[in-house]
Amino acid sequence: MKKNYKNYIVVWAVLVLMFNLIVFITPNEVAGVSKFHSSFWVGYIFITLTFITQLLVTLYSLKGNIEKTFYNVPLISISFVTTIVMLVVGTVCMAVPIIPVWLGVILCATVLAVAVVIGMQAKATADIVGGIDERIKNKTFFMKSLRVDVESLQARAGNSEIANEMKKVWDAVRYSNPVSAEALSGIEAQITIKFADLADAVDKEDVQAVKKVSKELQILINDREKKSRLL
Repeated sequence: MKKNYKNYIVVWAVLVLMFNLIVFITPNEVAGVSKFHSSFWVGYIFITLTFITQLLVTLYSLKGNIEKTFYNVPLISISFVTTIVMLVVGTVCMAVPIIPVWLGVILCATVLAVAVVIGMQAKATADIVGGIDERIKNKTFFMKSLRVDVESLQARAGNSEIANEMKKVWDAVRYSNPVSAEALSGIEAQITIKFADLADAVDKEDVQAVKKVSKELQILINDREKKSRLL
């Protein structure tokens, strides 16, 4: 991610430098009229401010993991569009001396205001989606963890009968609703205890114990599935 920061800052700096070169190396007077009029500075200041804001927004959006960056893609897009629109509006203010200062300020400020409102909406949406995703991850942790444990137990099954029982447990877990809820905490605690008993029986290669505990565990998983459907 640091590399992305550096690459973007270099591109941004080049664009800002090109903008300033174009602005200040062009003739100071056109048809006897100085280009450094009042509305020129309005456009220049707002464009510069937009460039700086766009840099800060992009660096903020790139901060963190890929998932967060993905959620902030609309925010980055808005900042790019705002920069382009501001370049157009600001350039008009800079190039047309008859535009009053107050009109130039209103036009440029309006572009920024609209961008801020839309950007805040995009940020709020990203936060909401990110929060939902995090809650879903937390609610699915139990079953995902159980699946990993069952797979590990399957790999440790050295007896064909034990392996067959583990296949039944795996099928029960695989087709269960992965989302947990507070109302399922009791039965999930029982499943955890029963799975520990199953793991102990598998390690001891006690076929009869494995069959007994496996059946009890499957019943608990099916009961959880039924309650999950009710929720």
